[in-house]
Amino acid sequence: MNKSNFAIFVDLENTGAKVETLNNVLEKVKIRGDILLGKVYGYTDNFSNLKETLLSNTFTVVPSLRYGISQKNNADIQLVLDAMEVAYTNPLINSFCIVSGDSDYTPLVGKLKSMGKYVLGISRSEVASKVFINACNEFQFLESVATRRTGSNKAKKSGQEDNGDEAQLVKLIESILDEKADGEEMFASELKGTLLRLRPDFDEKSYGCSTFFQLLTKLSKKHNTFKVWRDNYNVMIALSGDSSAKSSATLTKENWMNTFKEQLNRYKDDGFERINPSILKADITAQHPDFSEKAIGFKRFSDILKELEKQGILKLEMNDQKNLLVKML
Repeated sequence: MNKSNFAIFVDLENTGAKVETLNNVLEKVKIRGDILLGKVYGYTDNFSNLKETLLSNTFTVVPSLRYGISQKNNADIQLVLDAMEVAYTNPLINSFCIVSGDSDYTPLVGKLKSMGKYVLGISRSEVASKVFINACNEFQFLESVATRRTGSNKAKKSGQEDNGDEAQLVKLIESILDEKADGEEMFASELKGTLLRLRPDFDEKSYGCSTFFQLLTKLSKKHNTFKVWRDNYNVMIALSGDSSAKSSATLTKENWMNTFKEQLNRYKDDGFERINPSILKADITAQHPDFSEKAIGFKRFSDILKELEKQGILKLEMNDQKNLLVKML
């Protein structure tokens, strides 16, 4: 994938963004290219914890202004106007990221695509419109963005700081290879450029290495999740063949419920109240590639959800579009 120059527009009211979630969104975009312009809409004092992230990424903040009996937010039309102005006046920007799932933005997506712009949509599954999803060149659910690196992260935050920082770097490299290289090999020089977009203060010397190649070699031998080699004058890197295999136990009739409870708690910790069931199934399958409903005594995934609801672990609801949602309890 060639590097892109992004403008990113975030509808805070529709996304319910938290600091960690917004950072994960920015990481997702920065893996794909540079963010040349960013704006957030619907800002209120409720989002004051985002100030540091917004300032460090040079975002422009558009406050929430409401009017009329229904107290309608004017963020939608302002976002559309700003996006179109950027599309017409800034030739450097060839890609747009819209962090919202509102179907009202579908005509905007169509217009941007007709101008040759690439459109990445990101939204909570709870509010994502199928029309908007299908209109985008690429779409990601916020829940998947926030929890792709499954629960081991929080355990690593406590304990040795030096090892934790190294482990976080390894996770970041894995995420870049998984997203950008799509499982294929990647030039080490391109990887370093992406790392510097994500972490401008990155320096291999901070990890006791004089060159980036030396650092990659050290990490690959220690963690064994990616491999590094020389191809003539180029240094190449790729995920190890078994890097996708998780070291977690096989799901059985005895342990499956705890695994589902832990995953649902991760969504809650990331600030999500409801999710689409397909996201839950995808994350469980990512952790346990051999997962199947029959192996734990069910015919369909919906039967698993009903059992979890019966046990008081979640609640099943329908949204306005008649889509099934999982509410965390």
